Amino acid sequence: MGFCKDFQWGAATSSYQIEGGAYEDGKGLNIWDVFCQEEGRIFEGHTGDVACDHYHRFREDVEIMKKLGLKAYRFSINWARVLPDGYGKVNEAGVKFYNDLIDALLEAGVEPFITLYHWELPYELYKKGGWMNEEIVNWFGEYAKLVAERFSDRVKYFFTLNEPQCFVGLSFLDGVHAPGVHAPVRDTFQMSHNALKAHGMAVKMLREHAKQDIQVGYAPTGTMSYPDSDKPEDIEAARQHLFSLDQPLSRWTWNVTWWSDPVLFGEYPEEGLRKYRNYLPRITKEDLKLISQPIDFYGQNIYNGHRVRMGKNGQPEVVKRYEGFPKTALDWPVTPECLCWGPKFLYERYKKPIYITENGLSCHDVVSVDGQVHDPNRIDFLTRYLRELKKCAESGTDIRGYFQWSLMDNFEWHSGYAERFGLVFVDYNTQKRIIKDSGYWYRDLIRNNGETL
Repeated sequence: MGFCKDFQWGAATSSYQIEGGAYEDGKGLNIWDVFCQEEGRIFEGHTGDVACDHYHRFREDVEIMKKLGLKAYRFSINWARVLPDGYGKVNEAGVKFYNDLIDALLEAGVEPFITLYHWELPYELYKKGGWMNEEIVNWFGEYAKLVAERFSDRVKYFFTLNEPQCFVGLSFLDGVHAPGVHAPVRDTFQMSHNALKAHGMAVKMLREHAKQDIQVGYAPTGTMSYPDSDKPEDIEAARQHLFSLDQPLSRWTWNVTWWSDPVLFGEYPEEGLRKYRNYLPRITKEDLKLISQPIDFYGQNIYNGHRVRMGKNGQPEVVKRYEGFPKTALDWPVTPECLCWGPKFLYERYKKPIYITENGLSCHDVVSVDGQVHDPNRIDFLTRYLRELKKCAESGTDIRGYFQWSLMDNFEWHSGYAERFGLVFVDYNTQKRIIKDSGYWYRDLIRNNGETL
C-alpha cells in the first residue's frame, strides 16, 4: 500500500514569481508589473522584473528538475506574454518561450501541467474592469483556446484558476495583492461569479480545441480542518467545519464550498445564498451550467489547518493552539494532519481524483560555509506532511499527485524575496542555483515512491 505506482511527484511555480523578462519580446503588462512599481506595496520595494530570470535560464532549471527526478512540473502561463492585450493579437515570441519550455520538459522526462491563471491579469484587461467585467468570461475563453491550440499537442494536463480565494480576497478585500484595491463587498461577489464562469468557459474551450485527449482541473485553496480525536463526533465536526461558511464578511472568500460546490455540483451552497443574499449578482441557470462543465480532477493548495472538535452545544469548535505551537518562517502553523483529513473530506464530498497542487514552507535558508544549503526543518516538515498524505492515500482517497511549493526560491508576492519556499536556493545577485538538502531528500523520496516515509 501507499502511493499509486504512477503517482505524479512534482514541484510548482508561477510565471510572475520566477520568469522575469517583464518587458521583453513583446510581452504586455500585467497587474503585478504595475503594482510592484508603486511605492510601499512590496517588501523593500522588490519587483518581479527579473525574479529568477527563468525566462532566460529555463533550460538550466529543467536540468535541475531532471536531476531531482521530478515526474511532473506545474507552471503557469503569463497571459500577457502570449496575448499582450489579453485578447486579439498573439505575441509569437511569448508562445515560442512556452513551446521551448514544454519541449525541454518532455525531453527531460518531466510531465508538464499548465495553470492558465496564477494571478497574471493583463493590465489592459484590468483597465476594462478586469474580473468585474462579464466580458472576462469570453476573454479568458479566447486565451484558453490559444493555449489549447498551441500547447495541447504535447501537454495533457491543465488547471484553469489558481486560488480564486486569493486573487479576489487578497487583491480586492484586503488590498495587499495586485491591483491593491479595497472593493465594495458586492463587487467581490460579482468578481467571484465571473471568475467561476471564466473557469467553465476555459474548460469548454480547452476541450473543444485540444489536439489530444486532455485532463482539466481546478486549483483552489483554503485552510483545512482536522479532528481533535478519532471520535466519530470530532471527525464529523471537522468535516462540517471545513465545508461551512462561518468566515466574517471581511474575509468571506476563505472557504471551500462557495468556490467548489458550483464547479462540482452546479449549485452555490444554500448557506451562502442565504448569508450573502444582499451582495449577490444575478445568478442564472445558464451561468451554473457553464460553471459546472465537467472536470477530470480536483486540485487543492494545502498549507495548514484548524484542529476541530464537537462542542458541548453540538456545534464544531476550533481548538486553541497551545503556547509555542510550531510555525514556519512566515508564521504559518505547522499542522501535518491537514494533509490527511483535508483531501479525505474533499474526496468524499466531490468524488474527483485529487492533486495536492501546492504544499511547502518558508524557511530562513542560508548558504553555509561549506557552500551548501542545509534545511533540516523543511525535510522535517515535508516528512510529517507527506506521511499524513500517505495515510490518506492508504485510507482509499484517490490521490494522483503532489506538487511541492516551490521548485525554487522566488518572488513571494507582497513579501518580495524575503521568504524562501524552494527546494532550490536562488542567489538573486548572481542567479546561481543551489539544490538544498531538501531537494536531494525529495529526489530520494521520488525514487522510492514515498516508501521510506
